[in-house]
Amino acid sequence: MAKYIEQEEMQRQEEYLQKLLEYTSEFSLMHGRAPLVHTETYGCQQNENDTERIRGILKKAGFSFCEQSEAADLVIYNTCAVRENAEQKVFGRLGILKHLKESRPEMVIGLCGCMVQQEHITEKIKKTYSHVDLIFGTHALYRLPELLYQTLMSKKTVVSIENSDGAIAEDVPILREDSNKAWVSVMYGCNNFCSYCIVPYVRGRERSRKPEAILSEIRELVDSGVTEICLLGQNVNSYGKDLEEEIDFSDLLRAVNEMDGVRRIRFMTSHPKDFGDKLIDTMAECDKVCKQLHLPFQAGSDKVLADMNRRYTREEYLEKIRKVKQRIPGILLTTDVIVGFPTETNEDFQKTLDVIREVEYDQIFSFIYSRREGTPAAKMDFVLSKEEIQRNFEEMLEVQNDISKKKNLRYEGKVLEVLVEGPSKTDPNMLTGRTDTYKIVNFKGDISLVGKYVPIRIAEAHTWSLNGELVE
Repeated sequence: MAKYIEQEEMQRQEEYLQKLLEYTSEFSLMHGRAPLVHTETYGCQQNENDTERIRGILKKAGFSFCEQSEAADLVIYNTCAVRENAEQKVFGRLGILKHLKESRPEMVIGLCGCMVQQEHITEKIKKTYSHVDLIFGTHALYRLPELLYQTLMSKKTVVSIENSDGAIAEDVPILREDSNKAWVSVMYGCNNFCSYCIVPYVRGRERSRKPEAILSEIRELVDSGVTEICLLGQNVNSYGKDLEEEIDFSDLLRAVNEMDGVRRIRFMTSHPKDFGDKLIDTMAECDKVCKQLHLPFQAGSDKVLADMNRRYTREEYLEKIRKVKQRIPGILLTTDVIVGFPTETNEDFQKTLDVIREVEYDQIFSFIYSRREGTPAAKMDFVLSKEEIQRNFEEMLEVQNDISKKKNLRYEGKVLEVLVEGPSKTDPNMLTGRTDTYKIVNFKGDISLVGKYVPIRIAEAHTWSLNGELVE
């Protein structure tokens, strides 16, 4: 059964929030402005959703936000532990902040998230980066009012990284930047313990939110103008297993599909071992569920899959993909792939390429294996050299780029419905949006179209995006 943070504890945090509000009011009187916060997020959509809650708490406490850390009175990095590269980026940013804090010692620096939930990382930060004022792990997010108030009052480093299976805290304020789309967490944690993955250790065990809480949050979002909902979980297929009521993820999807005002529904992530016929049928039968599926396969070799503790075979995975394609024609498929797992041989890698060629994913999210302290795979010896792994990785990207371009070319001349998101990041003179299948589409149009669903005729296909023209 999922544990919930008691209402008395949430009320205690509300009291600390009021104390923070007194602090920010006094700050505003002294400086003629509210204290400024700069947040940065590393990692997955769950981290993005957590940052939205952090910002929600801070806004309620009277803080304002800024884009640059140089202007901030409070900097918070929400960190990721999945790959070493993400950790190194954070350490690099902390080095820059050290010099900034020397010139502005009143600045408060906070670290939170998966990376600092690891005790050895937190010890390193305390020893090497003593200018960090606040450290809190994934299980302590709801305690931010208390922890930040302690930091501001004590002028000492405050740390909260309690080891826990995790609990659910409802009614935490949330501040979303996008007024048209929203992530909604349906569950937290993971029970799968893939041998390479640190997530179960830093996010705790699987725990499902009650369906009424999820539907209530979505109802509020719809009332505010949101039309696209993405349901989040480390493994959404496990939703409901720890609840008293008889409900699973397919049932939840159908409930959201019946809600007025919801126009598009997405979800991530699914684990292949739990992905079954009922969910496939639900996706096919629910008109608001997007024709898009992210189903990580990670490796094409049964031996490597077993070493990864993935608990499915290559053929079992491919059979599920065949069912999806048959039941939902035109579905967009994406996946995660790890290259260079310690026991992977060149022959094993070729089997991964075979899966990519057979499935023909629209896009893959691929990574070179990153050793994570505390996981079983961290004790395994590598079969391939770094040079061989890099060469395989580059070969895989070439194969996938060709597939992605080929699949995008099929869209040329077609008219697609696009939810307009805003100006393009690469060309501010263009607008950008996404199709039902999550394809990026760039086109010329007036900024007043943001948030609207518009028909776009695709004129030109690129590897990762489409260019089109507004159909009047």
